Amino acid sequence: MDKKIVELCLSPDLGGLEIFMVKCRDFFGQKTACKMVIAPQTKIDNYVQNEKYYIKRNKFFPLLSALKLARFIDKEGVDVVHFHWTRDIITVVLAKILSRKKPKLIQTRNMTMTRFKDDFYHKWLYKNIDMIHAVTYGVKEQLERFIPKEVRPKIVTVYMGTKERNVSQQKIEELQRKYNITQEDFTVGIIGRIEEGKGQWMVIESLAKLANPAIKALIVGHTMDAGYLQGLKKRVQELGLEERVIFTGFTKEVDAHIRLCDVTVLATPRETFGLVVIESMINKIPVIATNKGGPLEIITDKKDGLLFERNVEDLSRKIQMVFEDHELLSHLSHNAYQTAKERFDEDVQLQ
Repeated sequence: MDKKIVELCLSPDLGGLEIFMVKCRDFFGQKTACKMVIAPQTKIDNYVQNEKYYIKRNKFFPLLSALKLARFIDKEGVDVVHFHWTRDIITVVLAKILSRKKPKLIQTRNMTMTRFKDDFYHKWLYKNIDMIHAVTYGVKEQLERFIPKEVRPKIVTVYMGTKERNVSQQKIEELQRKYNITQEDFTVGIIGRIEEGKGQWMVIESLAKLANPAIKALIVGHTMDAGYLQGLKKRVQELGLEERVIFTGFTKEVDAHIRLCDVTVLATPRETFGLVVIESMINKIPVIATNKGGPLEIITDKKDGLLFERNVEDLSRKIQMVFEDHELLSHLSHNAYQTAKERFDEDVQLQ
């Protein structure tokens, strides 16, 4: 392969979507010339230390961002622009039209599509995209339903992947001391951005219902909504759970934090895929996930994880189930790891 690729994401956030873009750049960069374009002074800018190029997203005047991108495409001789954030679509399409090189455009679609794209504007956009990578078959089905056939790009489905990483026992013990987690504790983790849709509040309310001091919650992630975080902490105080709920903030040591847990929770109403699900599974930590969206394509209920109705009562029941049944927890852990290795190997999926 000798194509020159640009991995582009002007998102201000740092979640599965943005991290997948970085993984693509790292993997494709081993095969061919691959550069990364991001927005300056964003969370992903702070996360990535090696070579990156900046384009500031202009919400109201996308032509300005597109002109800068078009010049970059022509200067670098870019053959393929692979973009990840849906809001970048207008910038990327305009840049293709303005450039002399006219690169292929490939979009990774991480988000659901819920309405028809049959107006003139959207038809024009999709006519200029060459391929869409759907991260699940559910997303692919939505794209085929809502994008008119005459302008619909080629759609392919490839799951995201994850990689088994070495985490030293010393690091785990260091974090256990830091967060005052003992061998007797049963730790329920929830990893993701601190915002209401991620459902950290459900884990807190479940702990209150279970009323067992041995069960703790580890809430890991950077704050997207400061007001929501303050509300969570206030609720923890009201429920008297200060000794049982740990807020870690953002960390790059995700695998080490996952290994502090006995089980993790995905509590979003409808996660498109759920990268954190397979990251947990590859660390031999089973997941209790909402029974909608991406988790249905990852987890086989009671085999390699648990699915729950998105309410506190059912989540509490599922936590209690794995807390009491050590044999079930061991069974789920073993199978979760096997599923991650066999179906979601990062190098295989990226290839």
